[in-house]
Amino acid sequence: MKPQIVMDVVARDMGAEFSAFERVSEGEDSQAFAVRIDDVGCIIRVNRSAKGFLKDNYCYRHFTSSELPIPEIIRIGDLDDEFSYCISRRAPGITLQDVQSSELTAIAPSVMKVMEAMGSTSAAETSGYGSFDENGIGRFLSWRDYIVSISDPRCYDWEPLILHPNLVNERLSSYFEVIEAFAPRCPDVRRLVHGDFGSNNVLTDGGIITGVIDWSEAMLGDPLYDVANIFFWRTWLECMEAQASYIEERHPEITERGRAEALRCYQLRIGLDVIYQSAAAGDADTVVLEWALARCDQIISS
Repeated sequence: MKPQIVMDVVARDMGAEFSAFERVSEGEDSQAFAVRIDDVGCIIRVNRSAKGFLKDNYCYRHFTSSELPIPEIIRIGDLDDEFSYCISRRAPGITLQDVQSSELTAIAPSVMKVMEAMGSTSAAETSGYGSFDENGIGRFLSWRDYIVSISDPRCYDWEPLILHPNLVNERLSSYFEVIEAFAPRCPDVRRLVHGDFGSNNVLTDGGIITGVIDWSEAMLGDPLYDVANIFFWRTWLECMEAQASYIEERHPEITERGRAEALRCYQLRIGLDVIYQSAAAGDADTVVLEWALARCDQIISS
């Protein structure tokens, strides 16, 4: 989508003056632009689907607080028959992924406080488990159902992907077996889970967390799942390694024996989802696929 088209449509819909328009990021199906609208810093995101934007709006309206800052969603609209846009208030700062290595340890306590705030946020107005929609309704009847859905052909069609040269059926089966064994013992709690917490979805400025963004993967279940996401990606991203090390050193209760099984199960669940998405993308994500397979092997053998 050409930036000028985005500007023209949004300016028409908002009836406002734009300034300082600049591209922030661009993907295959999404774009993001920074802009000032009536002198207010905003982010305009463009995507083929408005589902993620509507979910962001739900999370802002129901879960934002001083301890869990979620940027305000100002407007969601259509650019044309194919693309939608979302305007949100811009949170100051940079992502954890962009923080200097020397500063990551100092920020870790603030990141942990946000995770604790998420885990204690009331989910009373929601229902179900697992990924929820723009109305706060989860897809599954239990947390265990969500965890084991990774091997359910109604949710993940693995059969066509088995032909991928990097995938071996026996290897995947070993991952599924661990999940099937551990899932019944995972706590059946129903709390807010970001689903992709850390790295480029957490903004910081001056050591303070200023925003938690992109709630498209948010779900209802065990908050330990967000910790597992950090642990899974720790060998891939420096900011995740710093946070994982902080948790191990300052919050050993999170990784103690009673929760270790769930942590391991969740990491494998996350890893299998990465493997599935990467294999489905074909040659475009081969590096990530090979890394995720090796990471799951590490988790299995640990």
